[in-house]
Amino acid sequence: MNGVEATGKTVEEAIEAGLKLLGAERENVRVEILEEPSRGLFGIIGTKQARVKLELKLDVPTLTKELITEICEKMGVGVSVQHEKRGDYYYFYISGSGKDMGILIGRRGETLDALQYLVNLVVNKKLSKEGVRARIILDAEGYRKKREKTLIRLAKRLSEKVKKTGTKVVLEPMNPQERRVIHSALQGDEKIETYSEGVEPYRKVVIAPKNNERNAQ
Repeated sequence: MNGVEATGKTVEEAIEAGLKLLGAERENVRVEILEEPSRGLFGIIGTKQARVKLELKLDVPTLTKELITEICEKMGVGVSVQHEKRGDYYYFYISGSGKDMGILIGRRGETLDALQYLVNLVVNKKLSKEGVRARIILDAEGYRKKREKTLIRLAKRLSEKVKKTGTKVVLEPMNPQERRVIHSALQGDEKIETYSEGVEPYRKVVIAPKNNERNAQ
């Protein structure tokens, strides 16, 4: 139940009745006053009660978990979802059976990336009426952490190759998150530089000898 109408002798009584029906706290709902109370003839005949409408404010974790679960069910994948908030980002950790997680992650995380894009799109569209925007990162069975470690090792190995040969290396297309991992891993190396080139979704990181100034993107 996301919304109810309630009545009471006063607006406050009507709101309290609605809160009890929703099982919610005042700060977690939006209140619309539909009718103010009025006193009829002689204070008795024709008296009208206050009528209000209460709607639960959209909650990012609940909304996102429900959406992830619904999509995964349609994919035939049973999952459980945990979350945490770090800074401006909401991180959602999806777990399930090994085979199901393989389906959910996809080749090099392509399915997981697509799911993350879809979830961000749908959740933020629903949040728009609240004037809120959420930044959502999805992970499945620690895939992103493992992928990050793999990318850091790759970045270090290729940076050594660039320093030895003096020739730039162009990596495979990556999403923005993965490109940031490469840039961050090598930003302290004074002998090389990294930058991105190309157009999404085929944008690539370039590792090159440091001979001019570029801004990593």
